[in-house]
Amino acid sequence: MDRVEVQAMLDQEDRHWWYRGRRRIVCEELAQLPSGPTMRVLDAGCGSGRLLDELRAYGHVTGLDLNPDSVEIARSRGHEDVVQGPVEQLPWPDETFDLVISLDMVEHTADDRVTLRELRRVTKPGGYFLMTVPALRALWSSHDVFNNHFRRYDRKMMRALAAETGWSIERMTYFNSLLLPPAAAVRLLQRVRHRDAIDGNGDVSNSSQHGRHSSDVELTPPWMSPMLELPMKLEAKWLDRGRRSLPAGLSLLAVMRRV
Repeated sequence: MDRVEVQAMLDQEDRHWWYRGRRRIVCEELAQLPSGPTMRVLDAGCGSGRLLDELRAYGHVTGLDLNPDSVEIARSRGHEDVVQGPVEQLPWPDETFDLVISLDMVEHTADDRVTLRELRRVTKPGGYFLMTVPALRALWSSHDVFNNHFRRYDRKMMRALAAETGWSIERMTYFNSLLLPPAAAVRLLQRVRHRDAIDGNGDVSNSSQHGRHSSDVELTPPWMSPMLELPMKLEAKWLDRGRRSLPAGLSLLAVMRRV
């Protein structure tokens, strides 16, 4: 990830509407999964460790992140068990964790099959894996280029990925749906402006100059965060009632199980 985006993420993870809204939805999903003091939980791609604060209620928490600045900040929050390293080569033995979480990390890996197989390796039989990823390939934009994304996902891609890597999908839903129309309009404008950075298949061009793009995190001023967070609050309540799902959205959430 670009150093500017890393710093933006670390600076805003507590207050930016996107991080707060995603955390709210993820916590609603986690509340449906087993928890207990003897459980071991891994947050793969833990960033600044903000979610680790919430995960303490689910057992012993461990964090992993490739970025040394993120690891240092996570440790400064009081999370001593945070390791620096790539998710494709985890330092733990087989069947270590009861619950694995990965929020918007898998899209950064060159081969997501390698990533999910490695996460499955360290998950106990019967254990759960909760992941979120950016959704809908049609929304590919300079935001994805700037953040070094390799792909965006849909339900079909996620089902195929799970089948190829030995996971069973327990639940899947899109989220950040209410903001999809305006966000799609913004992404379309970005694609027109930065067409030279995106090839015909919606993938990153080798000639991309990341410095010319900006992250969506930087597009919204702080005073707009409460207003933009409201739709995700409503979505969290909707998803929690009867385990409903949403048909489309800017993000995709999947709960998988190692059977």
